[in-house]
Amino acid sequence: MPKVLVSDPIDDEGLERLRDAGYVVEVKTELSEDELVEVIGGYEAIVVRSGTEMNDRVIDAAEDLEIIGRAGVGVDNIDIEAATRKGIIVANAPQGNTVAAAEHAIALLLSMSRNIPQANASLKRGEWRKSDFVGVEAKGKTLGVFGLGRIGGEVAKRADALGMDVVAYDPFVSQNRADELGAELAEFDDVVERAEFVSVHTPLTDDTEHMISDDEFAAMDDDVRLVHASRGGVVDESATARAVREDEIAGAAFDVFGQEPPAEDNPLLHEDDVIVTPHLGASTESAQLNVAETIAEQVIAVLEGGVAETALNAPNVADEELQPYLELAETLGRLVVQIGESNVNEIEVEYAGEIADKGVEPLTVAVQKGFLEPILDDPVNYVNAPTMTEDRGVRVTESKTGHTEDFVSLITVRTQDGEEHEVAGTLFGRTDPTIVLVDGYRVDAPPYGHALIVHNEDKPGMIGRVGSLLGDHGINIAGMHNGREKIGGEAIMVLNVDDEVPRDVRNELTDVEGIVSAKYVSL
Repeated sequence: MPKVLVSDPIDDEGLERLRDAGYVVEVKTELSEDELVEVIGGYEAIVVRSGTEMNDRVIDAAEDLEIIGRAGVGVDNIDIEAATRKGIIVANAPQGNTVAAAEHAIALLLSMSRNIPQANASLKRGEWRKSDFVGVEAKGKTLGVFGLGRIGGEVAKRADALGMDVVAYDPFVSQNRADELGAELAEFDDVVERAEFVSVHTPLTDDTEHMISDDEFAAMDDDVRLVHASRGGVVDESATARAVREDEIAGAAFDVFGQEPPAEDNPLLHEDDVIVTPHLGASTESAQLNVAETIAEQVIAVLEGGVAETALNAPNVADEELQPYLELAETLGRLVVQIGESNVNEIEVEYAGEIADKGVEPLTVAVQKGFLEPILDDPVNYVNAPTMTEDRGVRVTESKTGHTEDFVSLITVRTQDGEEHEVAGTLFGRTDPTIVLVDGYRVDAPPYGHALIVHNEDKPGMIGRVGSLLGDHGINIAGMHNGREKIGGEAIMVLNVDDEVPRDVRNELTDVEGIVSAKYVSL
C-alpha cells in the first residue's frame, strides 16, 4: 500500500481525500533535514508547504518517491532539477488562492478609500473623530492595474463590478483578453498618470524591481491610493513611505514586502496613511481548503499511474529523436517574448525539414511554456501552458514545410503584436541547439544563460564600444555573434554574458551614438 508523508500542515479535507483513496497517510511536521533524509525512503509521495526544504540531499534519499506535492503556488523550497533527474514529479496548486488574493487586494482598496483601519484604531482609543475620516467612493474612479495575469485579472473583474473604470498595463496580454476583463489596455506612463487607485500584480524581475518608485509617484495625482499585493520589491517601499508622508499620494496598502517579516525600521510601518497586512493574500479558509484538495488530487493521479495536471517538470516524450528539440523550442519561445515590446496576440510556429515529419505537438507546447515563463509569476508547465496562453488571448498556429535550404531541420517562431518578431533555431549534430535567426538577422548563438541583444548601426567601432562599456561595469562577454543585412545598414550583436545586464547599463548602451536598442534576455 503506497504511503504518503505530509510534512507541513494542510487542511484535513486533503488528508481525508488521500485516505479515502486507500493510501496510508502519515503527518510528521517540523522534521529536521536529517530526520527527513532518514524517513523519506519509505514513502511514495510527500506533501509539503513552504516549511519543508526538499533539497538535493533529501531527494537523493527518496528511493521510492514518485511525486512531491506543494500545497500552494511557490516552489522555491523544492529542487525541481534534482527531482527531475531522479524521475520525481513536482506538482503544485496554482489556482487555489486566486480568488483569495484578488479579494484581499479589493479589501485593501476599500479599506483605504474609507480609512477603516485608522477609524477603528481611533474609536478604540476612545475618540470620536467622524469628520477626520471622510472617505472617497470607488464607483466612477479609475483603477490602474499593473499586470493582468491570474490575480490581476480577477481584481480587474471585481473593480469593473464595483463601477470603476479599469485601465491596465500588461505588455503580454491581448486586447481581446483585456476586453473580457472589462479593462482598457494602455501604456505604462498613461496608466500612471490616469489612475486614481493603483493595484500592482506583476512578478518580481530585473525589469519590474522598483517599477513604482519616485518618478512614478511624482507623475501621479496627489489623491492616488496604491495597493501592493503581488511580490515584495516591485514597489519601492522607501519611496512609497516618502510619497505618503509628503502628501504626494493619498495613501498605500501593502500585503507583501521585500523582506518578510519587514524590519522594525521599515518606514511603511510608521506612516498612519499606510495599511499593512502580513502577506494574507492566500490566507482564507477556502484557499487553504482548495490547495489541500488540489494537491491531494495530483498525488492520487500520479500514484494511480496518471498525469498530474499541475506538474512543473517536463513529461517524457516517447520519440527519442524529438526530445532534443524540446529544449530548443522552449528557448525560442522564451527568446521571442523578451525581444518584443508590445501586446502579443498571435504566435506562429513553423517546422521545416525533417522535423516536419514528426508529431510536433509537444514542441508547440514547449514554445508556449517558454513564451509564458518570463512574463508570469505563476508556475507554467507542459500541461497548463496551452490553457494559460489561451487565457491571455493569444492565438497559436502551427505550420509545416518539408523544405529548408540550409538546415536539416528548422523551428521558426513568430509573434504578431502590431509588429512582427521572429526567431529560429536548429540542432547541429542532432544534439546541439543553436539560435540561427533573430528578427531577420542570421546569427549562430548558443541558447543558454544570459544574453544581450544589441541593434546598432553597421559602422566601425561599435563592437569595441559595447565591449568597453560592459567591461567598465564588470560584465564579462562569454561569446559574441554578429549579423547584418547589408554593409552600412543596421546590424545585430548577440552577446552571451556571464551575468544579468542591469537596466541602468542597458540605458547607458542606448545612449551611445549608433546603438539603436539593447535588450537583456534570460535563456
